[in-house]
Amino acid sequence: MVAGIDEVGRGAWAGPLSVGVAVLSETPRRIPRGLRDSKQLTEDSREAMFERVAAWCAGWAVGHAGPEECDRLGMTAALRLATRRAVDQLAPDLVPDAVVLDGTFDFVSPPALPQLFDADGAVEPDAVYAAGGAAPGAPGGPVWAPPVKTVIGGDARCASVAAASVLAKVTRDRMMRASADYYPAFDFERNKGYPSPAHQRALCGYGLSAVHRRSWAFVDNLPWELTTWPGDYRTRGSDLDGGLLGEPEDALADDVVEDLVGSSRDAHPG
Repeated sequence: MVAGIDEVGRGAWAGPLSVGVAVLSETPRRIPRGLRDSKQLTEDSREAMFERVAAWCAGWAVGHAGPEECDRLGMTAALRLATRRAVDQLAPDLVPDAVVLDGTFDFVSPPALPQLFDADGAVEPDAVYAAGGAAPGAPGGPVWAPPVKTVIGGDARCASVAAASVLAKVTRDRMMRASADYYPAFDFERNKGYPSPAHQRALCGYGLSAVHRRSWAFVDNLPWELTTWPGDYRTRGSDLDGGLLGEPEDALADDVVEDLVGSSRDAHPG
């Protein structure tokens, strides 16, 4: 069994970090028409193909790490945690024997040693995978550590990774739309927690919500001492908007946001 894995929400300022796992059988059926990297598809296109992509996979799941876990653990451990939660949802006979992972950074393989930003200087237990029904990280339990093949542009080149990308993106988008009614000022139904102009304006007027990541660098520039429109705080030298307030009111892709808040290797992008 081979699985494609991809993450979404790494560059968002609010909402969960989500990891999708799409498992293929030894003889997968014909690839669903139009399946490709989720960032190349419109939101409506992703929604329309969601059920077909899900049915095409032998098994699939999406795991999440909440904003408070991203703050507490750092991005690397949060990615491992979300991946572990996704794998835990798979049936035992569908746990993949090998993984294809988008990008160059392997966040699937469990760390052999404590990482710099792991809580309390120890390997985060929830980020360690145990097979055979044992509790995660249980002493003596076999650790799930499949061979991992990282592929640059894998979400555009590999069908299983593209499937994981679509499934994770649609699942996370639905969660953000569902939360929009509770935080109407932030326009989450449109930007999905990414730093669009409306989202940044709301931060200037309302501050952080319960679903924002509080350790991200953008928090340092929030004008707590004065609630103003973005044009005013820019004149005071703040770089909260990253020069994006003139851009269209659309959600930003992770690769764009990475330029603003850092890569997935950073525990606290800045």
